[in-house]
Amino acid sequence: MVFLEATDDTLVSRFKETRRKHPLWEEGTVLDDIKRERELLEHIKNVADLIIDTTDTELKELRKKILLFAEEKESLKDMVIDVSSFGYKYGCPKDGDIVFDVRFLPNPFYVKELKHKTGLDKKVEDYVMMWPNTKRFLKKFMDLVEFILPQYIKEGKKQLHIAIGCTGGKHRSVVLSETIAEILKKDGYKVYIKHRDIEV
Repeated sequence: MVFLEATDDTLVSRFKETRRKHPLWEEGTVLDDIKRERELLEHIKNVADLIIDTTDTELKELRKKILLFAEEKESLKDMVIDVSSFGYKYGCPKDGDIVFDVRFLPNPFYVKELKHKTGLDKKVEDYVMMWPNTKRFLKKFMDLVEFILPQYIKEGKKQLHIAIGCTGGKHRSVVLSETIAEILKKDGYKVYIKHRDIEV
């Protein structure tokens, strides 16, 4: 999503030049309409992927910025991401680019009815995801990943391995890996998932 904005003075001047009414005009000045528009669009601006201030931007420069942004978004499709789960007691994966330890989360292994199930089971997933710290971790982790992926792409990296580990590699790491993979797929990345120690 690209959000275009400009200073109040610039917008007032543009409306005067085109001799058009503001779309929200009812009564009052153009400046009143612009301020009301800013309030209505604030939530959209907050989720925009790119914000461009067009105050001193010529059309040619604006076109260049938007095309560059579109090319960067398109390049996301070229990045292949491997997401894997593993158990620390069997060793860390040697090819992991981002390796994260989720052993701080409550362990389903100590819940009798979940002990012999895996993170692919809905009951285990529900247990792992029910904790506030799980949700907080996932949000913070994805914020980090979503920030660094475009940086990797700019540097020419075409493949990334995200490895999530817990004690045995059967419960917590499996649930989190599956969840992370689904989020990345929705963002347009090519994602492959593997659970290294789920059958050990």
